[in-house]
Amino acid sequence: MNTENQVLGLTRLSQYIKDFLAKNQDAYSEDDAGFESLLERSKIENPWFTIENQKFALQQWADLLTEKNIGSWLNKYRISGISKRVGLILAGNIPLVGFHDVISVVLSNHIPVIKLSSKDKYMIPFLLKKWNEFSEGSVPFEFVEKLENFDAVIATGSNNTARYLEYYFKNHLHIIRKNRTSIAVLKGDETEEDLKLLAEDIFRYFGLGCRNVTRLFIPQDFVIDRLFESFLDFQDIINHNKYANNYDYNRAIYLLNQEKFWDNNFVMLKEDEKLFSPLSVINFSRYSSLDEVKSFIAENEENIQCIVAGEELGLNSVKPGEAQNPGLDTYADNVDTMKFLSVI
Repeated sequence: MNTENQVLGLTRLSQYIKDFLAKNQDAYSEDDAGFESLLERSKIENPWFTIENQKFALQQWADLLTEKNIGSWLNKYRISGISKRVGLILAGNIPLVGFHDVISVVLSNHIPVIKLSSKDKYMIPFLLKKWNEFSEGSVPFEFVEKLENFDAVIATGSNNTARYLEYYFKNHLHIIRKNRTSIAVLKGDETEEDLKLLAEDIFRYFGLGCRNVTRLFIPQDFVIDRLFESFLDFQDIINHNKYANNYDYNRAIYLLNQEKFWDNNFVMLKEDEKLFSPLSVINFSRYSSLDEVKSFIAENEENIQCIVAGEELGLNSVKPGEAQNPGLDTYADNVDTMKFLSVI
């Protein structure tokens, strides 16, 4: 096994990303210019992938991929002695969303056979090639248009797609992921800084990720204006054409249907029990007892990826501002990918 070289290569990749992000364009080398050009190309082909959001995702990975973090993660598992071919059907809703699966497969001594999302075609191949370079050629991977000749599969899709994937891969070991979203529970005594951090959990990546908050629980006497004030740092989001189109459409529907909603000209708050909300809309409800919130969580557990709340509420939550910073041992759909890979 080449795990030692691969881990060393990941730490070098981390430093490479940090060095790139720290530079001004005036100081770019030819390699740096190529990296920046790749980000621009991704943005052109998928306008949701703004340069800012791509660099945010890169920074999160660079901070995460330390020798200590990787070692603590891998020490929890028994690495397989036999390499298998693991098919990966990657999502493309936010930048680098499939990179965790790729890293997991490689570090569990398997070969990732990767079908990229058409929405995220450039960054993962670039980083994989760099990782291989920094690991002295010890990182195996293949990119394919159609999955064939594999021993297991990990696939991510919508709820509709997942039904077909479950059927298609029924004779293979598999993890099939579906749509999920996240919620936040406020006590009412949050500081202005807490609420600004919550805004990051809501608006980062335009709200397109499964770890983005789409449903709020607020106390009976909570003043809605406090939320709108905390959102102001993200008001420029309305200048993004695709987001603005969603905002205009949803606002028009609510007006036509004479539905009640709160609006600050770039996001809407709607009192609604639904877990999932349309893009540019945040559903909320008022609660009088935490037991109401716990009942909702229990009923919707399979659709909730992350809970944002103060730890004193005892909801197995993350703090405001941390939803988009998962650890290496935090798994999509709460299915332990590394445990699956250790037994295939």
